[in-house]
Amino acid sequence: MHLRNAPFFHDIAEGPQAHAWWLEAQDGVRIRMAYWQGENVRGTVFLFPGRTEYIEKYGRSAAEFAARGFAQISIDWRGQGLSDRLIADHRSGYVSAFSDYQLDVSAVLEAAKHKSFPQPWYLVAHSMGGAIGLRAIIEGLPVSATVFSGPMFGIEMTALLRPAAWALSWLSQKTRQGHRYAPGSTSETYVLDAPFEGNTLTADPDMYSYMRRQLKHYPVLALGGPSLHWLHEALKECRDLRRMVSPDLPCITFLGDNERIVDAEAIHNRMQRWPDGKLEIIHGGEHEVLMELPDRRTKLFDQCALFFEQCK
Repeated sequence: MHLRNAPFFHDIAEGPQAHAWWLEAQDGVRIRMAYWQGENVRGTVFLFPGRTEYIEKYGRSAAEFAARGFAQISIDWRGQGLSDRLIADHRSGYVSAFSDYQLDVSAVLEAAKHKSFPQPWYLVAHSMGGAIGLRAIIEGLPVSATVFSGPMFGIEMTALLRPAAWALSWLSQKTRQGHRYAPGSTSETYVLDAPFEGNTLTADPDMYSYMRRQLKHYPVLALGGPSLHWLHEALKECRDLRRMVSPDLPCITFLGDNERIVDAEAIHNRMQRWPDGKLEIIHGGEHEVLMELPDRRTKLFDQCALFFEQCK
């Protein structure tokens, strides 16, 4: 396997030294992957980011894991970050089929094997990455344990809005309008458009500034709202995942008690039927529990490290 060097914006990541590569998925889509390794490594974390996210956003988490003895891999999913954008409007969140994200997972897994990244391997999956990660472990991703952070096991909507979302996103497929933005979203990136006060991501002003600073310096990383096509694919994937049995794998899911982006009820439902799973509620937490206030963040990363050590 030939890995070609890819750019990595060290100046905004605020993490350990990283190396990035271009990978090619089976369907020819080019994606970007990065790897951080500290000293005395005792395992590797596969960090699956959410929709709109990019590798550099997890520089600080790489520092947290490195301080606890773990290397970290992360990825720009197709359609975001520096990976190939899939339609003419590069700000529109889009994927042809939700299952295509598994091609990205396969490419990263092949690269990890090729580079012999330290084992055991663990999964930490946030938001949309949680849906991708859940399917990946059900299909045999070789990790010893998994941690979910505000996973997208469902999308937060009112009971009245949900059937409308299904109908509108389905109609967009039939009328070739799937590239258009879902109602209520635009090409603007959330953290640059919304003030810190009242934001749905984090209670930590420093972390919010960190996210804003990254996208102001490198707007090429930015992504706007989801397309109608992405919404339809995501709704279908969440529906299909709900029907699947939880895998036989140790799991902790962290959920902020002020979650407003993904469906908290779907998370509770999943964890109630996960035999070796535990749900941890982060009091005062928003969607980005990995990027919460420092005291919450320290406890969370400490808990992850202890959990991984117990599951190796």
